[in-house]
Amino acid sequence: MGVRGNPITKKNLDEAVVVCRVQCRMGRIESYLQRLRKNSETAAEETGAHIMREAGGPEPPKAEPPPVQVPSAVTAVLESNATVEAMVTEEPLGEKIMHEIADKTHVPVWGIILILIGIGLLLVCICCCCLRRWCKRRKKDKKGGKGGVDLKGMGFLGDAYKEKVQPDEEDLQDNMEDNEGEKESEKSEEKLGRLQYKLDYDFNSNNLAVTVIQAEDLPGLDMSGTSDPYVKVYLLPDKKKKHETKVHRKTLNPVFNETFNFKVPFAEITSKTLVFAIFDFDRFSKHDQIGEVKIPLNTVDLAQTIEEWKDLTSVEGEQGQENKLGDICFSLRYVPTAGKLTVVILEAKNLKKMDVGGLSDPYVKIAIMMNGKRIKKKKTSIKKCTLNPYYNESFTFEIPFEQIQKVQLMITVVDYDRIGTSDPIGKVVLGCNASGTELRHWMDMLASPRRPIAQWHSLKDPEEGQDN
Repeated sequence: MGVRGNPITKKNLDEAVVVCRVQCRMGRIESYLQRLRKNSETAAEETGAHIMREAGGPEPPKAEPPPVQVPSAVTAVLESNATVEAMVTEEPLGEKIMHEIADKTHVPVWGIILILIGIGLLLVCICCCCLRRWCKRRKKDKKGGKGGVDLKGMGFLGDAYKEKVQPDEEDLQDNMEDNEGEKESEKSEEKLGRLQYKLDYDFNSNNLAVTVIQAEDLPGLDMSGTSDPYVKVYLLPDKKKKHETKVHRKTLNPVFNETFNFKVPFAEITSKTLVFAIFDFDRFSKHDQIGEVKIPLNTVDLAQTIEEWKDLTSVEGEQGQENKLGDICFSLRYVPTAGKLTVVILEAKNLKKMDVGGLSDPYVKIAIMMNGKRIKKKKTSIKKCTLNPYYNESFTFEIPFEQIQKVQLMITVVDYDRIGTSDPIGKVVLGCNASGTELRHWMDMLASPRRPIAQWHSLKDPEEGQDN
């Protein structure tokens, strides 16, 4: 069944059924009213005729039947049926709006429905993404808030921080592995800059004139991000005569243009190696070597003047195993608000053999220095007969934020001797006037307050006259 040419749908069928029911009900009511009216007319005629027959007079004219009294129930049914019919014939508000939009946009109703569904799905996806991101951030904050704080045996001091801080070992292990990987990649990819020089040999006077012209792209070893470079020039293997250029302050591209002369007979010069060693000058501590250039003179054509550039190479791998002191790993954590520096000595490896049996009894001393004076010191336990000790011991120093840039942290590995004097194996100095990896570790600590930063360091020669 179709309504006004519309396609047959379940809704149209339902409406048609309702209309039919209403019409049937109204037809029944009309037939009932007709029968009622007819019965009332018949009853009135019979009553009038009976009265006239008894009186003997003529039959009265037919009177109009009295108005039919429609029961109230029937009236209510009629009114409700009329209301239902009006509701059935009237179009719903939602469909009316949809049809109006379809007429204005020339888009079919099903197309508008699909668009609304798509918008709803998009909003649901956006809400899910926001909720997932919020949950992930909350989870990350909770994970970051997990401290390496050992709560056993500690009391709260109001809002103050703990006296003893133990970092999370898993976080430190990950940090150590990352630093080891970074260290290996730095060794393979680290650029130390390059050096330009000129060689001119005079066969008549047996004089080798070496000119240091310039260097460029040197690494910054000072806290300011620059260096104070100078160059040492000497011949191997004797090292008897060394020349030095002037120090150039705060530059990574120094221009020297200085010439040095070496008296070497031509018969001996082919067995010599010319060395350019570039250092970073430091007034208050040992000068750090940036890199070097080695030129075996038997590979050079001295019959002509040579002027060329050479890349600097690291000297760490060429010092020999006998000069290797070992490595130490420790973490640093500084809380500016509490003014507390926490040092966790984790482990050391490949330490230099100090005892007759080929082993050592190492322990670690931690000292806070200011203006060249030791103001605080602590030390770890002694590990017997090992070159790879494991400590995992924590030490806390109170250093106000105003002084953190003025102090030095000196970590020294010492070989314990029961009889006699304990011998220092090597040391690492961080903080004020530090350079290289030590400076980087210190700056990383300051840039990440409240977070332990672990890193491996190569031990350097200990200072003479250091206390044991």
